Amino acid sequence: LPPVNEANYRAAHASPSVRQFARELGVDLGRVKGSGPKERITREDVQAWVKAQLTSPRGEAASGAAGTGGGLGFNLPPMMPQDFSKFGPVENKPLARIRKLSGGFLHRNWLSIPHVTQHDEADITELEAFRKAQADGAARKGAKLTLLAFLMKASVAALKEFPEFNASLAPDAESLILKRYYHVGVAVDTPNGLVVPVIRDVDKKGLFDLAIELAAVSERMRGGKIAPADVQGGCFSISSLGGIGGTMFTPIINAPEVGILGVGKADIKPKWDGKAFQPRLMLPLSLSYDHRVIDGAQGARFISHLSRTLADIRQLVL
Repeated sequence: LPPVNEANYRAAHASPSVRQFARELGVDLGRVKGSGPKERITREDVQAWVKAQLTSPRGEAASGAAGTGGGLGFNLPPMMPQDFSKFGPVENKPLARIRKLSGGFLHRNWLSIPHVTQHDEADITELEAFRKAQADGAARKGAKLTLLAFLMKASVAALKEFPEFNASLAPDAESLILKRYYHVGVAVDTPNGLVVPVIRDVDKKGLFDLAIELAAVSERMRGGKIAPADVQGGCFSISSLGGIGGTMFTPIINAPEVGILGVGKADIKPKWDGKAFQPRLMLPLSLSYDHRVIDGAQGARFISHLSRTLADIRQLVL
């Protein structure tokens, strides 16, 4: 989306809730024409403007990217259309609404945020044994205890240790907004595309509580029952592909957050204990962070802290 002009935003004729909605979508209200009384901008006007940007033949949603601080633009040439049917049979499948909306935001985030991805492995041998031992207790509470609940708790522990990761860059890019709450976004694979619902106050919830909430939220997302509040207010995100496969990857930061954790498939590997090689269950981790806010040393310390916590989950109660 194009850069947000703060002066236009403040002067726009819109209600506080519409302003907040536009802010969360990165929409410059000065560019939106209102259809309400006295040209008041409505929520529907904002949605229509975003749709128009994403479907613009000039590709403005992708080429006019802006960072959190604004002022950064890309005049990329449009992709030249091709008639693929000249080369063989084709099928035209419309993109789902979620993919159309998220595609523009992902492209904006990738272009406007200087990504760095730090990779590591966590030894989760003991964690996995503990998780399996709690299966019956979790079932009695109506929960299925998955690795994701542990990842969320361990991530919050790391966020508390390194508060710059639990922050957002201010609109003027002159300061950090440090958050004193811990809401974690969790990527959910749905038939219509990726959705990142936010689990709130992870620091105040137990593993069983998180497991129950994760299952309920994931089912609701896959059923298409998504409310705006479900995907707002996140501090940090986790994208886990371990159930599918793969090892390391580069997750794209979900702005205005400054970090995201990618998780691959755990695998048994031989690890030297000083005397002999021992089979250990190793979990691949990929941490992407905004280099404007976090430097390489901080990124390495964060993922090392996270790996140590996962290797010895007793640290979560300290």
